[in-house]
Amino acid sequence: MKTALITGASSGIGAAFARELAARKTDVVLVARSEEKLAQLAKQLQEQFQVRSEVIVQDLTAPGATQSVADAISEKGLTIDLLINNAGFGDYGAFVDTDLQRQVEMIQLNITTLVELTYRFLPGMKQRGSGGVINVSSIAGFQPLPYLSVYAATKAFVLNFSEALWAENQGTGVRILALCPGATESEFFKVAKFPSSFAGKNGNRYTPAEEVVRDALKALEQNQSHIVTGGVGNKLMVNLSRFFPRDWLVSAVEKQFRG
Repeated sequence: MKTALITGASSGIGAAFARELAARKTDVVLVARSEEKLAQLAKQLQEQFQVRSEVIVQDLTAPGATQSVADAISEKGLTIDLLINNAGFGDYGAFVDTDLQRQVEMIQLNITTLVELTYRFLPGMKQRGSGGVINVSSIAGFQPLPYLSVYAATKAFVLNFSEALWAENQGTGVRILALCPGATESEFFKVAKFPSSFAGKNGNRYTPAEEVVRDALKALEQNQSHIVTGGVGNKLMVNLSRFFPRDWLVSAVEKQFRG
């Protein structure tokens, strides 16, 4: 039976990945800070799907976090066949008004931790000639986003990094996917502290996390370099920069995202 390592597994897309993979008879290793939520999910998956479900409680912004995760995996005698780098967060607001430490932690989690975990588990997959990595980017990775400036920049990194690895690993048996969801049913907007007015602007069009996960796993099976989920509107949105001047586009986005 294969084993998947999922970060940010306590809720949202991460928890949806855990449920879908367990239903497909994949053992799972769940990583997040919330021990209670992880324990509940692990118990549910074990009872419902009869899979091995391990929990690693870890703050992935802490120094040495990825080494601690790798050590825990080794101690449990596990081999990771699928790595899902889902942990991440955003922070709404004009850059100069945000907390610097929070922005640095966002870069640490969204970029550095993702790169480190990929580096720790990708070589083994390549050596075995099989495996997969899904890095959760965002449609925010395709253009600058005022009031989410650092977040969008981190997701642009994830998209570019993942597509480069996809190309490097052609013919190795290892598949790499950048998952780029739009607004999804999760705690993202709450954690990012979006103003209540934004929900009205967006029209509450949130894609179920389960749908995002199924689309991602299908794209990985098809060896796509990336996938934009959430419907035709999101696919059109990520291509706007091809048809409009960048200055005009980012100015229009600023008006849309202004609180």
